[in-house]
Amino acid sequence: MRIGFIGGGNMASSIIGGLVASGFAADQIWASDPNTESLTKLREVAAVHIGSDNHALISAVDIVILAVKPQIMKIVATDIAASVQDQQPLIITIAAGVTSSSLDGWLGGNTAIVRCMPNTPALVRSGATGLFANDKVSATQREQAEQILQAVGLALWVDSEAQLDAVTALSGSGPAYFFLVMEAMQAKGVDLGLSQEVANQLTLQTALGAAQMAITSDVDAAELRRRVTSPKGTTERAINILQAGGLEALFGQALDGARLRAEELALELDGE
Repeated sequence: MRIGFIGGGNMASSIIGGLVASGFAADQIWASDPNTESLTKLREVAAVHIGSDNHALISAVDIVILAVKPQIMKIVATDIAASVQDQQPLIITIAAGVTSSSLDGWLGGNTAIVRCMPNTPALVRSGATGLFANDKVSATQREQAEQILQAVGLALWVDSEAQLDAVTALSGSGPAYFFLVMEAMQAKGVDLGLSQEVANQLTLQTALGAAQMAITSDVDAAELRRRVTSPKGTTERAINILQAGGLEALFGQALDGARLRAEELALELDGE
């Protein structure tokens, strides 16, 4: 398959890097961006074809990844609509809040579209991505889209487009939740007498170790927590304080808020 990226920012660079690292040929990748600096940076990642003509890119590829900001998606999509109708490539979009129906309309209709919601750890090839395909996407195209996003981490399909809002709330925004917890632990570590460097390193390694244990374990997170919480021990005391403070309910409210904001953004962008 020949893949083209419209938009040459960080996420495009990450996916290209992941594809090439997994064995995909760089000469089968095209990238278009009006910013020559972005294109130069992409060439440092891999020897891909670069340019500023979106129409020429579409004529050269089978799959077009729209890696542009949601706010300019309508402008980009309407501009390339004629070329998309002529070539009928698979369209993959990583823009949050832009529904497949809106994008299909801007592209002229009858377009095979996969919406995906990667998160920022994709930049270090440890991402978590939710994918949704409209009814124009073939089985082969689904496999291709999944292969592309697996180059930067985990890629899972959801059953309905509405579920992408839940993906946004959980994994899309999720890294920031963990960063906030790390920030609080690091600050308290210093308050308890540790140096900043020691507090930072212990926190980060603890987060990494906990995630690795959860990934490789055959039991769920709740059971892992129970196993490391000794009766009447230090961990139990800390967990009891967190639960008494309503941690689970607060996280639930936070994810509900993120999901609602994702829905609002979709309505705002659809109305543009």
